[in-house]
Amino acid sequence: MGKGFFKVPVAVNEPIKSYAPDSPEREEVLKTYKKMYAETIDVPLYINGKEITTKDTATMSPPHDHKHVLGTYHKAKKKHIEEAIATALEARKKWSQMPWEQRAGIFLRAAELIAGPYRAKINAATMLAQSKTIHQAEIDSACELIDFLRFNVQYMTEIYAEQPESTSGAWNRLEYRPLEGFVYAITPFNFTAIAGNLPASAALMGNVVVWKPSDSQVYSAKVILDIFREAGVPDGVINMVMGDPVMITDTVLASPDFSGVHFTGSTHVFKDIWQKIGNNIHNYKTYPRIVGETGGKDFIVAHKSANPQQVATAIARGAFEFQGQKCSAASRCYVSKSIWKEVKTFLQADINSFKIGSPENMNNFITAVIHEGSFDKLAKFIDAAKKDKKAEIIAGGTYDKSVGYFIDPTVIVTEDPKYTTMCTELFGPVVTIYVFDDKKWEETLELVDNTSEYALTGAVISEDRYALETAVKALENAAGNFYINDKPTGAVVGQQPFGGARASGTNDKAGSKLNLYRWISPRMIKETFVTPVDYKYPFLG
Repeated sequence: MGKGFFKVPVAVNEPIKSYAPDSPEREEVLKTYKKMYAETIDVPLYINGKEITTKDTATMSPPHDHKHVLGTYHKAKKKHIEEAIATALEARKKWSQMPWEQRAGIFLRAAELIAGPYRAKINAATMLAQSKTIHQAEIDSACELIDFLRFNVQYMTEIYAEQPESTSGAWNRLEYRPLEGFVYAITPFNFTAIAGNLPASAALMGNVVVWKPSDSQVYSAKVILDIFREAGVPDGVINMVMGDPVMITDTVLASPDFSGVHFTGSTHVFKDIWQKIGNNIHNYKTYPRIVGETGGKDFIVAHKSANPQQVATAIARGAFEFQGQKCSAASRCYVSKSIWKEVKTFLQADINSFKIGSPENMNNFITAVIHEGSFDKLAKFIDAAKKDKKAEIIAGGTYDKSVGYFIDPTVIVTEDPKYTTMCTELFGPVVTIYVFDDKKWEETLELVDNTSEYALTGAVISEDRYALETAVKALENAAGNFYINDKPTGAVVGQQPFGGARASGTNDKAGSKLNLYRWISPRMIKETFVTPVDYKYPFLG
C-alpha cells in the first residue's frame, strides 16, 4: 500500500451568508423551516449504529410556539447506557487503529455536508428547536460547526508533526494515542456547534464517545447525528443517548473504562461530575481527563473616553443576541458617569426598535428563551427588581408565555454594585448596569474583578490607551476571552480560542490545538540503532 506525508486542506473560516431579502439562501431556509414545522419526527437512541426506541418518551416543541409539537425523543434506561459503553469499547479496537487520514476524511466530509446539502436543514432545526434567528443559527450551526471540523483536522496534523529531536544513534518519536477507554460528551442547548464539536473533536483523535445532548436540543442534535452517519463515522464510535442526566452520568462514571468527560453546561453540574469522578478515582484504569466550559457573569466596562454609541451597541448586541443565552453574553455593565446619559439614550432607542417573535419572521431580533423553567426564573428576578429601591428598570421588564417563552429585553440600573443581578448568572435577556464615578476607574476595575466567581468573557471600551493598559492588567484573571473595544461575544474558531477559568471551566480553549491535546495520551518511542554490549562507562577507567 502506498504511503505518504499527507497534507490536509488548509482550514479557512466558512463565509457567513447574509440571508438578505430575496436571497436564495433565505428562500431555501424558510422553505425548509415550514416543511420541518409541519412534520413530526421520532428521535431514537443511537447505539452501535442501531436506532433504539423505548416506551419512555418526551415531546419536543419550539420555545417560541410551545403548544406545537415537533416530535418525540426516546429516553434510555440504565441497560442502554451500559450497552453504549460496551459497544464504544468494542468499536475502539478498530477506530483507534484507523489511519489518521481516514478519520480526517470523515470529518472533512461532514464539514462539506453542512456547508452544502445540510445547511438549510441544520439552520432550520436550530431556529425551531432553540429559537435562534437565522443569523444566530447561521453563525452557530452552520459556520462555527464547519469551522470546528475543518480546523480540528488541521490542528490534528500539526500536533502529529510535533516530534522530539533525534541523533545519529537514536531515533526519537512521539506517537499520539487516543485515550484508553471511552469519552463522555455532555452538550448544552444553546449552541448546535458545541453539540457537534464535543463528541467530534474527541472522536477525531481516535477516541470513542458516549454523547448525551441537552433535552432541549435533541431536535437539532438528530441532524448532527445524521450528518456524522452520512459522513462515514463507523457504528459505535459516537453513540447518542438521552434521558435522566443523573442516571446516565452515574452509569458512565461507574465504568472503569471511563477516560474523560467533554462538558459544556452549568457550573453546579460540572462540579458535581468532578466530585463523582474523585469519589470513583480508585476504580478507573486511567486518570480521567476533565474538560469543561461552564457559566459566566460576563462584563462590559466603559471608560469616560468611550464613544457612547459604541457602548450602547456593544450592550445591545452583547446582552440580547440569542436572548442573552450565550455563555459569553454581557450580563453586567459598568458605565462611567459622564457618558451614561448618552449611552442610556442610545440603548433605549435600540431596545425600542427591537422586534420580538418567531424566528420565521426575519424582521425579529429577539425570540423566546429556551423553556418554561428559564422563563419563570427570569420573571422572578425582573419582578424582584421592580420592587427593590436599589434597582430601576429603564427598558423592558415585561414578559408573556401564553404562546412562547418571551421575555422582553430588560435593562436594570442599580446603585449597588453587588446587587443580586450584578452577581448572579441569569442566562437570559436581562442586563444590569452600574454607573460609576469617572475618577474611580481603578477602583471599578477592582470591583469588576472581585464581583463574580466566573471568569469567562469581558470587554473594556475606551479611547484612552493608558486606561486600556490599566484594565488589561487589572482584569488579567477576570476573563479567559478578553475584548478591547468590542462586545464580549462572537469568538471565531481559529481566531479567538474560547474558554474561561475560575468557575467558568478548565479553560481548555475549544477551537484550538489546546483542546485536542486533552484527548490524546502520547507515547515516547526511542529506537537505538547500535545497542551497547558493555555496561562499563568511561569514568570506571
